[in-house]
Amino acid sequence: MTVDRYVRAATRDNTRRSYRSAVEHFEVTWGGFLPATADSVARYLADHAERLSAATLKQRLAALARWHRDQGFPDPTKAPLVRTVLKGIREEHPYRQKQAKPLAITQLQQLDQWLAEQIAQARQHDSRRLGVWLRNRAMVLLGFWRAFRSDELCRLTIEDVALAPAAGMSLYLRRSKGDRQADGRLYKVPALRQCCPVDACQDWLDFLNQPSGALFRAIDRWGNISNTSLHPNSIVPVLRQLLADADIDAVEAFSSHSLRRGFATWASASGWEIKALMEYVGWQDTQTALRYIEAKSPFEQALMQIPTQVASSVGQPRLASVFEPRHRALTVQLTLEPQRPRSRKHHQARTVIEAHCLKPFEMEQQNNGDYRIEVPATSDEQLDEMMDDLIDEIHRIASDKACWVETLITDPATGQAWD
Repeated sequence: MTVDRYVRAATRDNTRRSYRSAVEHFEVTWGGFLPATADSVARYLADHAERLSAATLKQRLAALARWHRDQGFPDPTKAPLVRTVLKGIREEHPYRQKQAKPLAITQLQQLDQWLAEQIAQARQHDSRRLGVWLRNRAMVLLGFWRAFRSDELCRLTIEDVALAPAAGMSLYLRRSKGDRQADGRLYKVPALRQCCPVDACQDWLDFLNQPSGALFRAIDRWGNISNTSLHPNSIVPVLRQLLADADIDAVEAFSSHSLRRGFATWASASGWEIKALMEYVGWQDTQTALRYIEAKSPFEQALMQIPTQVASSVGQPRLASVFEPRHRALTVQLTLEPQRPRSRKHHQARTVIEAHCLKPFEMEQQNNGDYRIEVPATSDEQLDEMMDDLIDEIHRIASDKACWVETLITDPATGQAWD
């Protein structure tokens, strides 16, 4: 083991990638010089204040601060000028944190029933898709009942799983986002009568028949199982496709946190005290836990008691129509630049983004190069979550194609913006 390897191990892979991307954006895309001055950093913040959230700008500052510390230079991000500019940006451009849509317990049951049917059919016909269905069922049920993040699911290993059929199972997670000291944590998972994660994991492990290695592995279209784990970025597309196949609506509103929020919402509705929920999931503070709970307002609770059947008289309105989606016409501004000179991959990235991200929303390209999309959303919160996931997917595609991307989505009717 070398010193460099231990230094790299001290910083998470996602953090290293995001820091590297942020520093390159400052130096290459914006044209800043390193080492930087407090004045140049302040100008960089001001130039991006209207398009990037304060949280994103703080992440950029953290990356620049890390670069200066690592290179032995004074940290310009600590200067009073930079802090004052950032405070002013927060005042002028307030940002509401976006939330993932929770997966409801009824939706989990619907999805599990559909997966069980696919598994039964695959066993009967010796389908090469059997491994995919077994893996996905175990991954979804375990992710929900243990409120795991996508990166935690991908980090689980077979040797850290102990199963007791019909009783329960234990999982040892060596590190996670909340485990800052990398002490590791043991998780208990009970056996359930319905949607049982223990039975699902047992079925998957029996099929996998491996003594060690990643628990949830990549599987190609021919059914060949990789030795490597699924990538965390793969969880969202897999989950959305499963939900769509199981006839669950508005799959674009779900993200990698939907399983975690779904469990927290179910536990709260089932009478769990907040302290018990925090201990079970591993949250350290109450505010973090509350952000994951989808609580209903008194108005919504009262409305649920009113029958929603359509009356026999012609023209009688339905209360359920209040929750039907309305379409919002949004404008998408997309700027792509290749990370390498003379590369044409930004053209490829634009084509893929148009096909996979924008065309599902009835994309129309405008004369100025922007796009117009129609987004169905039942609420402002759902719209926020959908735009958050859309921007994440655009950034993922651009990264895969070795491109820089700046995305700004606006609602011309209200002036609301997402970046």
